[in-house]
Amino acid sequence: MEMGFVRNWFKWSQLVLAMVVVQMFVAGMNLLSKVILSEGSFIFALMAYRHVVAAICVAPFALCFERIKEHKLGWSVWLWLFVNALTGITAAMALFYYGLRDTTATYAANFLNLIPTATFVLSTITGTEKLNLKIRAGKIKCLGVIVCVGGAITTSFYKGTAFYLIHHSYNHHRITVDTTYAHWTRGTVLLVCSCFSYSTWFIGQVKLLKIFPLKYWATMLICIMAALQSTVIGLCLDTSTASWRIGWDLQLVTILYSGALATAATFCLLSWAISAQGPLYPPMFNPLSLIFVAISGALILGEEIRMGTFLGMFMIIVGLYSFLMGKRKETKRVSLPEQVKTNSELTGSQLTAAVVPTTSPDNCHICPDSIAVDVDHEDGLNKTTVNPRGLEAKEITMLML
Repeated sequence: MEMGFVRNWFKWSQLVLAMVVVQMFVAGMNLLSKVILSEGSFIFALMAYRHVVAAICVAPFALCFERIKEHKLGWSVWLWLFVNALTGITAAMALFYYGLRDTTATYAANFLNLIPTATFVLSTITGTEKLNLKIRAGKIKCLGVIVCVGGAITTSFYKGTAFYLIHHSYNHHRITVDTTYAHWTRGTVLLVCSCFSYSTWFIGQVKLLKIFPLKYWATMLICIMAALQSTVIGLCLDTSTASWRIGWDLQLVTILYSGALATAATFCLLSWAISAQGPLYPPMFNPLSLIFVAISGALILGEEIRMGTFLGMFMIIVGLYSFLMGKRKETKRVSLPEQVKTNSELTGSQLTAAVVPTTSPDNCHICPDSIAVDVDHEDGLNKTTVNPRGLEAKEITMLML
């Protein structure tokens, strides 16, 4: 019992740590992407190169740790791979990049907090996530979602007193971002559409992993499809050589970072978390990226931090803790009957013997030398009459209705 608790706690802590690392990758990608997009980088060229790098990084893991021969790539698998590449990468990232270019990194990170709410609604509608409001764990989980989203809203709309983590006199050489051509209304619409596209990907990933459980292969094939989709769309929009040229500068660093960490590693970790905890689990950590972006922006870009940001951070952490606690209690509640069922299967058909009088079919009178043995099964009750004197045994099966 003690070893089982330690094993479950270790697995739970691994999932939490993996999701925190994912949000750190996302925060770094937002900051780097904002800088190069403000310099005029072509978005679909960035996406195409990024996912080529991601596919190359995932390929060794797919070839070494998973056997594709055991799973057939049917039409349904290719369909879900194409849909996930289109919704979770091509559409979602393109919309987010264009929205990021029209706004700021911190403002765009705020909209990532809409993904848990959208995913929660979509997963509840599709039945991949249960509300379970009748039990305490379900109420705690839903309360955590509400508090987490409330913290994100507080960060967005309540400003408060402004202060800096680094004094201006020590920040002469900070990186600056040009926001002269910011289009806030258009950027907001694009960011909202991106959030719903990401939510659709989380739901679709559940369907894909059911019919194609190879996480590395799925990630690699999705990245290849996304690179092809981005290339086709990009060539339809701009065919100039200058737009597709890569220089030895921050653009190359962003492509390598985004491909290896923000796509390859992130998608593998997300697939693992979704298969273990469901589609709502990973996006609940998205508000952490707002905290990382705000702190990184203050340290690297010299941006100010408002009191509302700190208040929102506190609410996000409390809400996330509440959700994780409720999710963990809910998982224990669901896994308990399965554990009992597994234990009963391992012990086999255990006999429960009781001495009762039974009727002998041969002479139609009570035979005191017989015993009846009741064997409980899932599909019924088997009663076996055994005669210790070596006489003929009879077995009667009575179905439990």
